[in-house]
Parts: sequence; C-alpha cells; structure tokens
Amino acid sequence: MNMLERILDLLKSHDKMTVAEDGFPQATTVNYVNEGLAIYFGCSARSQKARNIERDNRVSLAIDREYADWSKIQGLSMAGIAERVSDIQDIERIGELFTRKFQQLSGFRPEDLLGTAFFRITPTVISAIDYTKGFGHSDMIELG
Repeated sequence: MNMLERILDLLKSHDKMTVAEDGFPQATTVNYVNEGLAIYFGCSARSQKARNIERDNRVSLAIDREYADWSKIQGLSMAGIAERVSDIQDIERIGELFTRKFQQLSGFRPEDLLGTAFFRITPTVISAIDYTKGFGHSDMIELG
C-alpha cells in the first residue's frame, strides 16, 4: 500500500479529529468526513473556533482513536488551510457525507444545522503515524 492509500485508509477508518488553529491555538475534538484528502468539519458559527479560523486559517490537526495495544497505533498529524464552505450545494453534499458516516444524524433536519459553520481543510503536510513499524514511526509528505 503506498503512502496516499495508507492516508486515505486512515481517514476512512477513523472518525474523530482534534483541530487547532495555528494563529491562536484552541484544540477541539470534532467529527469529520473527507472526500479524498479534503477534510470537512462543522462547528457553531459563533464559536471561538470559527472566529479563530476566520482570523487565521492555518490549522494543525491529529486524527486518531483509542488503542489498547500501543504497538498498533496508527493515525495522522497534519498542517493545512481551513476555508469556510459557503456554497449551499457544497454544504448539502457535506451534510450527506456526514449522514452516511454517522448514522445517528439520520433524524436531523436541515434546519437543525442552522448556525453551523462548515470548514474544508486542505492539508499541506501530512505525517502518517504507524507504530506497527516501530515505536514512534511516522512518514511525512508535503503537499504544497
């Protein structure tokens, strides 16, 4: 499996991400969806997270999950650029991605998400963490 396939597999198999804005760090755990390497998450449009990203859109994030056996740890650490998604068709598509990935959202109505800001993160650097290859092992790629 090549590096890009490993990254996409980890994005598909995990569902929690901790994201911190680089300009004024505030780490928050959020659920996410992805289309390839484009990562989407939502938060309250009036939240500190949304205001921080509007001020400085550089973000750092970690995607992981709990592992009972540390020798099995796999995850991702990334730097990227977050942009607020404003196109209604894009927001609807992102909503569909969330509903497919998180079945508990199937009862939500579009009006339930009023006040939610959706962001697209475009990674610039990705570090794939893989302790199955040795404690602390990671492979890094730069995308732009």
